[in-house]
Amino acid sequence: MFRKGGDAINRQSHQNNVIVKLENINKEYDQEVLRVDNLELQKGLIYGIIGPSGAGKSTLLRIINLLTPPSQGVYYFHGQPVSKGSRELTNLQRKMGLVFQKTLLFSDSVWNNVAYGLRARGYNREEVNERVDSLLDQVGLRDLAKRRADTLSGGEAQRVAIARSVAFDPELLLLDEPTANLDPLNIELIEEMIATLNREKDITVVIVTHNVFQARRIADQVIFIEKGRIVEMGSAEKIFTNPEHEKTRLYVEGKVIS
Repeated sequence: MFRKGGDAINRQSHQNNVIVKLENINKEYDQEVLRVDNLELQKGLIYGIIGPSGAGKSTLLRIINLLTPPSQGVYYFHGQPVSKGSRELTNLQRKMGLVFQKTLLFSDSVWNNVAYGLRARGYNREEVNERVDSLLDQVGLRDLAKRRADTLSGGEAQRVAIARSVAFDPELLLLDEPTANLDPLNIELIEEMIATLNREKDITVVIVTHNVFQARRIADQVIFIEKGRIVEMGSAEKIFTNPEHEKTRLYVEGKVIS
């Protein structure tokens, strides 16, 4: 229902436009928690990251967002290496929207929450008004524009958070379990919203989810992580119908991985 299927894969093949590339990346705390030999994220696709709890999914997302520096390796943005102490980190992060599982909104109106990032970036009043109204229409919350954000339901709040994150047209939208603990209606609304934003604005989306059915519904490419390693990456159809690795097959079938 939501996935773009063959059109997106064809676009990937002829554009070959890599936004983010991770090369020989690892992250260590007391021990190694993530190792990525090579990962490329192409413009305009939806990537679903799946795997057991503690596999390293959120760590990978935070590295992509430049919130967490890798212990080793090279991060490329549009082909240019990004160093740990680079002054450009903040500018690069401004090209990304990030939404966590637990929604963090200001104690202000829905409208002002969505407008905040635009005002901070210097958009003029007319453009702020136009963008915010349009986004609230897209997420079905125009009638709640004046409502205080801290009175919203979980699903409504998450839709506001996503609208705020894409208000400034980021190249990447990163989502960490955005529909966890939501009711089926809000899950469907958010999935439709993600698909629409991806299709209409050509935003590359990376979504971490425990819901393998969600990944199958909306992702063009699926990344399966287990014990800090990318076990397999491929089209959603391939991962869910003909995976190469036994661990992948067991996970998508809901079975225990030994």
